[in-house]
Amino acid sequence: MSFMFNCCSSLVDIDLSSFNTNKVNNMSSMFQYCSSLKSLDLSSFNTNNVNDMSYMFNCCSSLKNINLSLFNFKKENNMIYMFKNCSSLKKKNITINNENDKIIIEMILDYY
Repeated sequence: MSFMFNCCSSLVDIDLSSFNTNKVNNMSSMFQYCSSLKSLDLSSFNTNNVNDMSYMFNCCSSLKNINLSLFNFKKENNMIYMFKNCSSLKKKNITINNENDKIIIEMILDYY
């Protein structure tokens, strides 16, 4: 799924609830430069096998809300620049179920 929606700068909304991500291992740059995307519900995404999420939301400057409730952020994941240049995204508008994962995401957001 790497670069799947990359540079879809006019994409405002998308329904990904029917995606089966059980066997996906790379989501790098998946939504990179989707600068008009305002909200994203990835609550159906199983990321247990994903090892690369780098640049996944890079430059999604209009992204305000995101649901990552089923995401699994493991130590071996590459998450560099995952939320870089997401200027509208705030910690409180990210839905994550696991407390440890919340800490990881907060650290990533604080860094950028």
